[in-house]
Parts: sequence; structure tokens; C-alpha cells
Amino acid sequence: MLYWIKKVAAIAIAIAIMSVSVNMFLGPHNIAAGGLTGLSIILENMFGMDRSIIILIGNGIVLICALVFLGKEMFFKTIIGAILLPLIIGVIPHKTLLEDTMLSMITGSVLFGIAVAILYHNKASSGGTSIPPLILKKHFGLNTSLGLFLTDGFVVILCLLVFSVDSFVYAVLSIFITSAVMHYIESGVNKKKMVYIISDKHADISNEIMGEVGRGVTIVPAIGAYRQNPVQMLMVTLNSRDYRQILSIVNKHDTEAFMITNTVTDVHGRGFTYESGSV
Repeated sequence: MLYWIKKVAAIAIAIAIMSVSVNMFLGPHNIAAGGLTGLSIILENMFGMDRSIIILIGNGIVLICALVFLGKEMFFKTIIGAILLPLIIGVIPHKTLLEDTMLSMITGSVLFGIAVAILYHNKASSGGTSIPPLILKKHFGLNTSLGLFLTDGFVVILCLLVFSVDSFVYAVLSIFITSAVMHYIESGVNKKKMVYIISDKHADISNEIMGEVGRGVTIVPAIGAYRQNPVQMLMVTLNSRDYRQILSIVNKHDTEAFMITNTVTDVHGRGFTYESGSV
């Protein structure tokens, strides 16, 4: 029960952020950056119907399609967000917080990207245009990214026809910013360093890393290709903030040590995804 309470709360927070993005930053400037929310901005302007009603009808159609074409599992993954979106977007006031269109577009896009990333993290969806690409993938073999491009592309082109070239350009930029924010949250927040060290002083270096930094060290036997001599290579995974300390330790023991440092986007295991004294 606690698990589902936390999950629904996270989805509700994501939907609230998305609603603020649409009602206070994107909508007031007629920026319809794809999706059902973008389509609702366009149709509201064309027919005067409240966007929450448009989203409610659209998500109702989407839920039926998900149940018929994708099965019960996808239906239940979508239903919470699909119901909450029109309810919350109907409560959040339509208010222009920023008069500058560019600044409002950037702020709204960042918020929208954060909201979608939270939904993806919780394996949820707000409905809308996230479902049609999955249907096209399952029944026609169309790549989901291409399907999403086509559905969102339709909304953006409609934005050009209904509003203006300026609104069209802002909508395109908004999609890029939202995608960049989502990508950063999914892969950038948890970035770590992977360091490979080859040195004759490998024992001293590894002991100090374990003692001073509190990170485990893996010793990998290797062979130098030029001289065919066996060497001991140290492999260390660490948080970015510890990298300078590792560098200082290596330079203290061996200024000629050979080091390779990679940035890795995700690390699972002891010391990273659950608590422990070392890796």
C-alpha cells in the first residue's frame, strides 16, 4: 500500500508540474509543443473549449485504444496519469507569469521535461500522444521515436497553421529543450567516474584510495603490448566529487602513472545504489 501511495504521489506531482508548465508558461504564449497538451492549446484557441475538457476526451480515447490495441498492462500503466492530467490542469489557473515569450518557453519546457522524466521513472504516462507510437510499433513495426515524431509533428504543424511562424519556431525549440532536460535527468544526474590506473606503485595507490577515499579498488591483470610485460591495472568507480582526491593520491605516489578516466551514466551496486563502506 505504501508503495502505491508513493507512486501515485509522484505521478500527481509530475502532472502538477506539467500543468503549471502548460497553463502558466506555454499556453499563454500559444506554444503548442506537441502532445495532447499542445493540441488542447490549439483546439481551445480554435473552438473556445476548455483545454481540460479536450484533454479529458482525448485521454478517454487514448485509454480505449491502449486497452484494445496494447492490452491491460499498458492500460493500467496509463490510467492514473490520464485521469489526473485533465483534473489537475483544470484546477491550475491560466495565468501568464512571464511576459517574455522566449523566457516563458524555456521555463515551461524545462518544467515539462522534468515532469515527463518523473513519469518515465515511475513507469507511468499522462496518456496523450505517448500511446499512438506504441500502437504503431506493435501493429505496423514503426519505430516508436519515429511514431512520436509523426504525432508531435502533426501538432506542431497545426500550431503553424493556427497561430504564427513565431509560435511554430517556439514549439520546435520547446520540444528540443524538453528532450534535452529529460535526457539529462535520465543519464546526467547519476554520472560517475570510472578510472583506470597503471603504475608500479599500484599497491600503495590502491591502499590509500581504499583508506582515504573509502572506495573499493579492483586489480585487473594486464599485459603491455609493446614489451609484453605483465602489469597490474587498478579500476576504481567513484563519485565525480572524489575525482580530484584520487588524482592527488596517484600523483603523490607516481607522477608517471598512466590514467584513463571515463564518465559513466549509471552505476548500480554496493556503495552507490545501497549503503556500504566500500565498493
